[in-house]
Amino acid sequence: MTKGYIFDYGGTLDTGGRHWGKVLWQAYVRCGVPVTEEQFRSAYVYAERTLGSKPLIRRNDTFRTTLGTKIRMELEYLVSEKLMDVRPEDVDKLRGSMLDCIYEGVKEETARSRKVLERLKRDFPLVLVSNFYGNIHTVLEEFGLAGMFSDVIESAVVGVRKPDPRIFILGVNALGVEPDEVVVVGDSFTKDIVPAKKAGCHAVWLKGEGWTDERQDESLPDAVITELSQLLR
Repeated sequence: MTKGYIFDYGGTLDTGGRHWGKVLWQAYVRCGVPVTEEQFRSAYVYAERTLGSKPLIRRNDTFRTTLGTKIRMELEYLVSEKLMDVRPEDVDKLRGSMLDCIYEGVKEETARSRKVLERLKRDFPLVLVSNFYGNIHTVLEEFGLAGMFSDVIESAVVGVRKPDPRIFILGVNALGVEPDEVVVVGDSFTKDIVPAKKAGCHAVWLKGEGWTDERQDESLPDAVITELSQLLR
């Protein structure tokens, strides 16, 4: 019997299951950034690893600020590695165009997610478990999601990152129920579904556009959905 839900944030509530690498790459294409997808991927990995290991994001940074920082780091990497033939003075113009394009889509997606969370919250306590940079509370406020969760477990704060199952145990403890009474909802098969099952929880995979075309064992999650609203059915 379900007594509570744990939600992932990035890729689940803000992009509807699309991996952030795909979201960014599609913005590169739309804005005409002169790089290949392989070159972009190297820049994406560089920025993610840097932001994950260095305290470059401040607690009060909004998502728009955080996203702008990511894009700037990627573009500067591409220029410094001579993978992109763009004048340094044009980098800010590209960054601004991409930021505006992506941010509007995120606002629309989080608004749809908020409606689902509001419905679920009538009957269940909700907890957020996220690999984030220390500013998740600011981001939740920014998108009107702050009141949705009874607790927030953020990797930069608790010192445990997915795919370590212990971060989901922290979420279960915050709900005050048993693991097999919890449903974890996330877009990442390896960072959400696998560790959630190891922690003893049920898991619903929000299957969207992944980082790779690797096929996953869809018998592992308890359910597979393609949009969050299917949770209400």
